[in-house]
Amino acid sequence: MSLTLRTAMGCTEAVISDAGGLKEFYRIADLLSEDLKLSFSHKEDDFDTIAWEFRFKRHNLTLHYSIYNGITIFPTKTRDARNRDNKAVIELVNVLEGRMTERKIA
Repeated sequence: MSLTLRTAMGCTEAVISDAGGLKEFYRIADLLSEDLKLSFSHKEDDFDTIAWEFRFKRHNLTLHYSIYNGITIFPTKTRDARNRDNKAVIELVNVLEGRMTERKIA
């Protein structure tokens, strides 16, 4: 996994895989819930997009899948995200990157 950050949404968006599919999305979701003990509080599944919300160190974040943009993580409030929410995204994906390498998901 190569960490890519975007700010087009008004917050820090970490691109986990720009070409990732559903199988990879579910692997990452499992890794977040099993390895990092995170719980998804709200799940929205549509035809071409999935958005699952969770809390990481008191920050509301979203794991997102889109057939057009791949798999990303960003603050749930996007444009209203605080600086520390954006930093939490970076912290989480750095941890996630290490776990994915250990599991050879990427």
